[in-house]
Amino acid sequence: MSFFTDLAHQYIDGEWRPGKGSWDIIDFNPFDGEKLASITVATADEVDQAYRAAETAQQAWGDTNAYARRAVLEKALRIVEDREAEIGDAIVAELGGTRLKAAFELHLAKEFLRESIQLALRSTGQILPSPTEGKENRVYRVPVGVVGVISPFNFPFLLSLKSVAPALALGNAVVLKPHQNTPVCGGTLVAKVFEDAGLPAGLLNVVVTDIAEIGDALLEHPVPQVISFTGSDKVGRHVATVCAANLKRSVLELGGNSALIVLDDADVDYAVDAAVFSRYVHQGQVCMAANRILVDRSVEQEFTEKFVAKVASLRVGDPADPATQIGPLINSTQAEAIAALVDQTVEAGATALLHGRADGNLVSPSVLTGLAADSPVLSQEIFGPVALLVPFDGEDEAVRIANDTPYGLSGAVHTGNVERGVRVGQRIRTGMIHINDGTVHDEPIVPFGGEKSSGLGRLNGDSMLDAFTTQKWISVQHGRSQFPF
Repeated sequence: MSFFTDLAHQYIDGEWRPGKGSWDIIDFNPFDGEKLASITVATADEVDQAYRAAETAQQAWGDTNAYARRAVLEKALRIVEDREAEIGDAIVAELGGTRLKAAFELHLAKEFLRESIQLALRSTGQILPSPTEGKENRVYRVPVGVVGVISPFNFPFLLSLKSVAPALALGNAVVLKPHQNTPVCGGTLVAKVFEDAGLPAGLLNVVVTDIAEIGDALLEHPVPQVISFTGSDKVGRHVATVCAANLKRSVLELGGNSALIVLDDADVDYAVDAAVFSRYVHQGQVCMAANRILVDRSVEQEFTEKFVAKVASLRVGDPADPATQIGPLINSTQAEAIAALVDQTVEAGATALLHGRADGNLVSPSVLTGLAADSPVLSQEIFGPVALLVPFDGEDEAVRIANDTPYGLSGAVHTGNVERGVRVGQRIRTGMIHINDGTVHDEPIVPFGGEKSSGLGRLNGDSMLDAFTTQKWISVQHGRSQFPF
């Protein structure tokens, strides 16, 4: 496909060039195995070139009028809008996203670009009083300089833009490393959008590579002051450790094990709809997905029957078909791991109300119940189409089960009493929770992030200022200070 081959390069200092590594990343369509592109990996030396180019370009960009920076973001948005159909096709082809998922990702990507346009003008300072006579304290918000962004495969276009666009809007330069399975949608496509929008060379660089080639060069390099990483908690811990050792800031959006709680007074039909979407959207490859669905025993039978029936009706197949609701997992390793996890959990005593099977990278949905309280599957993130149904007796037990996980990203509570839902939600240790809704939500101005093993820091809205700027105190003495010697 020429779309992918045209973008199958490194993008460093405004130039499209082949990588100089000794091996290639092969970009496959996860549904039919079609080879989309081949990209020779970038070396550690090329990572250095990207960071040095960013460092050089950022100096003028940081001094550029915020309205001029905003104009580039505005043009980037228009380009995404004009090319929406083409980008949607790319999301379907490269990551196996369904048409519905592609539309959802593009909608959010445009919303985040709109927010970044506004963010360009929100980096304001303060004048603070001083106890010293004649002194004026000015507190400036200034760009951190260069930001390293590492994005995941599940929402690659959105989650790359989510850090890249605000970092640029606030006067920084960026080096972006997309996931190896989505090098175009998560990387070079983003570079192409900003290149066509008139972003000066060097401000956004994309290196398609792997830790096997560069080690920790992307993290340890002295130029970037902030690393924004979205991915697994295992890798996130490593990123945090390396960043801390090098005295640089990390913003980590990591995995989840969200609980969707159905209380005894919930609208069962509505809760079923929310739970099915929250668990199976994008084949369950979503950090906010409802891994665990907790149901009050008083409504367990009704909920379970309706939930299983709805899940059984989901159409599994070609993501390019608009009728498809469950497409492929990102690769065969993930598909085989999910199928094995289901088999192992059933062998350990769980009951499969639906037992999904793998057919290539397509994995049909599973619904498991009858899990032992200490079942390891209850405490881990499942990045695939597997729902765990867990009954409970009363709010206290629901809260205890919901909190019995090392993660704390999202969640939901369904109830006929909104304030009851809020009270329950306040007791759950999670960064985000939604009353009478699904668990999968992201909005441009609302702080997004997790607790415990689900991450550090927040993104979106004014949280982007904390992530991608720093504060600088400049005092002015209009009179004369008195010194003790």
